[in-house]
Amino acid sequence: SHSPHRTTGSLSRRPLASSRLCPATLGRATMPLGKRTDLGTARFAGLEVPFACDIVEALNDASQGGFDFVVVPLVHPRYRRPKRVDHSGARAAFTRSDLLLTSGQWAGQVVGATSPWINADSQNAILREDSSAALRQELDWAYHLGLQAVMVQPSFHQQSVANTARVIEQALESALASMTMWVRVPLAIGDSQNPSAHMNGMAEAGNGEGASSRDPWDLWNSLRRLCNHHSMLSVALELTESLPDRQAIQRYLGEPVKALIIPTRIFMTNKLGYPILSKRHQEVVKMFLDQNVQLVLSGPKLHTTPQSETLGDGAAGIAVQCPPSASDARESYHHPLKIYWDYLSYLFRRMETLTEQELLELGYRDHLQVPLEPLRHNLESQTYEVFERDAVKYDTYEEAVYQALKEWPTKLGEEAKAIVLMVVGAGRGPLVAASLKASSRAARRLKVYAIEKNPNAVVTLLNRREDDGWGNRVEVVAADMRSWEAPEQADILVSELLGSFGDNELSPECLDGAQRFLQPHGISIPSSYTSYMAPVAAFRAYNSTRAYSDVKHLETAYVVKMHNQSILAPPQPVFTFEHPNRSSNIDNSRYISITFERPEGSPGALMHGFAGYFETVLYKDVVLSTHPERHTPNMASWFPILFPMREPIDVPAGKASIEVHIWRCMAEHKVWYEWALTKPTVTPIHNPNGRSHWVGL
Repeated sequence: SHSPHRTTGSLSRRPLASSRLCPATLGRATMPLGKRTDLGTARFAGLEVPFACDIVEALNDASQGGFDFVVVPLVHPRYRRPKRVDHSGARAAFTRSDLLLTSGQWAGQVVGATSPWINADSQNAILREDSSAALRQELDWAYHLGLQAVMVQPSFHQQSVANTARVIEQALESALASMTMWVRVPLAIGDSQNPSAHMNGMAEAGNGEGASSRDPWDLWNSLRRLCNHHSMLSVALELTESLPDRQAIQRYLGEPVKALIIPTRIFMTNKLGYPILSKRHQEVVKMFLDQNVQLVLSGPKLHTTPQSETLGDGAAGIAVQCPPSASDARESYHHPLKIYWDYLSYLFRRMETLTEQELLELGYRDHLQVPLEPLRHNLESQTYEVFERDAVKYDTYEEAVYQALKEWPTKLGEEAKAIVLMVVGAGRGPLVAASLKASSRAARRLKVYAIEKNPNAVVTLLNRREDDGWGNRVEVVAADMRSWEAPEQADILVSELLGSFGDNELSPECLDGAQRFLQPHGISIPSSYTSYMAPVAAFRAYNSTRAYSDVKHLETAYVVKMHNQSILAPPQPVFTFEHPNRSSNIDNSRYISITFERPEGSPGALMHGFAGYFETVLYKDVVLSTHPERHTPNMASWFPILFPMREPIDVPAGKASIEVHIWRCMAEHKVWYEWALTKPTVTPIHNPNGRSHWVGL
């Protein structure tokens, strides 16, 4: 279950405001891609420009052209500074003055880019030393300017980024930690051009020391690991003309991608003469807009501007309207790259609008929440209110009760006898109301016992019995189901005690204790539930657990609405519980070993943990599910659960196995989970003896 009152939050040690540009603070009119705010910072677009001696003019041109910020070289890209030269007596500055812009403009409208010739991992010792010194100098200058972000451009044409990572890590562990580092990562390495030098339209000598067939993600992963997964290290992902397969692209959904760079060279021309992206490129852009990344247009104008006022989309022309917020200056000034901006704006506006439920969930995305413990804690009114908004869940429960009532056998002469239904853990009464609706539909009399241990919820139940006309059909019982002695046996037992992993809120223990109320042939709703697990890359959620800097939080299973995630293999079943449990020796402890097989050709990935889901059979074919492949439409009561790894796990490319062992453990007063990996590497057992997290009985 999820609740706004059972959250831990994201306790980053460093300010997160520097992870995004905020044009609203610029003090000038901006023209975002669209007015809609449901896609976060994705509505902002930047422009990568070559080194400009007149940065004021370049910034004004970009702003009037519709762009919200610029990515600009910190130093002239051809100015290579030898490390051994003594600059202490230099008469000329190595770059432009900081007085050209206000501190607000530097911070809100400019992302710095390091020089493309820099190759701190060159095999040439002189270039390597010069590059390391220049990179330190440029990062220090970016910090002096007060930039929120700086784009670092390592060479992806070699086998190592260790020296580059060392310079970055030194900067991140200093005062520069308040500045986000965008690492420019191409989706694929092509042989046409060095992506790092694209901004300047040239391949710098010495920066691409021989072609590399390595996946760019591997080098990014090496750099990120060398920097110890620093929270201020992120990705500026560059689209390339040739795209890798979908799985290789989707793994970036679990990475800290802050910007998507779109070079003008990848645009095609439609029959009307306008630049458009291929269908596959459009899909990638939409995929990352949904992740709230900002777009950055890069490169010179490569397409002529037709006289027509339509913008093409494949074979058809589509009219383009400037956003209502566009200034008069925009009407009279046409930036050379306006046709590309218009097309990106069109793609943004064409994104599907978030549903009402998705809008409600926005604030929960990638936000850690401690699972509820309703046996130990009484829920608050607002928590009940959140659950009760889920009409789909209660409609499904109503259908399950209706089916059970329709099929309940009636003995001759007992047609008028009421069927006894007990709601255990009745809360504020949504299941009572659903059961009474089912009774009316099925034309079967019900006698309902509403058992609830929370004295505050009992007040609501008593009021609803009067206000909603339940009358003598409902008897409210203020008691703990585990100790209450029922005056008669139930024909049907109804409960909603399931957690995000099915059994993690102790539904088995509660229902095993309550089944003494149930007559021998009685029905339990739910009748069974099965938990599922899948390996995931989920940087944001994982980084929130890691920010606590202790083992405890890395061994705690959190409820998370994972949005920044990539599922690395299909979910597999874990534990199943059935009710009523007629076993003579009930034991709810469990153990299972699960192997996830990744097929040949799978890309390498970094696994942060396992996502947990569940599926429950309420009655026969009436089912509720959070399984990602068959999630009950529009149901929102449960988010997935995350079992984090204490350290992220490298999953190799190609055919590979991920083997996890998970235990559901029990003691006299508590239940807890333990988990460990044995493939592709062996990890310590997490949460032994429930040392970090357990649920009290």
